[in-house]
Amino acid sequence: MRAVFGVVILGLVLAAYAMLSRPPAADADDGYFILAVSWTPSWCAREGDARNDDRCARGSGAGWLVHGLWPQNPDGTWPEFCDTPHTAPSRAQTAGMVDIMGSSGLAGHQWRKHGTCSGLSANAYFDATRRAFATLHLPAQATQSDQRIEPAGLTDMVRQGSQGIGDDMMFATCHSGKLQELRLCLTRDLTPRPCDARTLQRACSAATLTLPAMR
Repeated sequence: MRAVFGVVILGLVLAAYAMLSRPPAADADDGYFILAVSWTPSWCAREGDARNDDRCARGSGAGWLVHGLWPQNPDGTWPEFCDTPHTAPSRAQTAGMVDIMGSSGLAGHQWRKHGTCSGLSANAYFDATRRAFATLHLPAQATQSDQRIEPAGLTDMVRQGSQGIGDDMMFATCHSGKLQELRLCLTRDLTPRPCDARTLQRACSAATLTLPAMR
């Protein structure tokens, strides 16, 4: 009996420690957001094909899709998997993000990892994600063959078609010579703002990038 009682107490202590060790949700007046938009064919080449993901199937037509809306600290760090008073999103809520995120599972994961740190409810977080994505005027998607482009040329095209995005407010990331994402820094009210210096260090340094053709 003592052994069982001891195991129960230990379990309660570990559970309490896990709750206390989780970071709190972000203060509404602190930090900013990063909107990450992925070029899906690049993600497919890197890992999606190995998963047999539907977004990578021939004829899927998946191009620009939202990876996530991420709360950021002013120093370039970020919280993850925060404690939040808000309930988790329903299946209907995550399914409602498929048109811009490509996957209900991704929407749910982004809520757990980043949305819980936003200080917003799931519904408000997904609404903010959708509104942030709508601010971007993305270039025409490659349909027949791979395309080559300079990172600065790509971000310039997006800035010219969008409003209020300065040189230091958006950047491209890459992997193995392929474009991975465009990342836009936004205030808490979703207005473009400068990215911090540490965040800008994650920008692609390649002279040119490949945009793999859509499937």
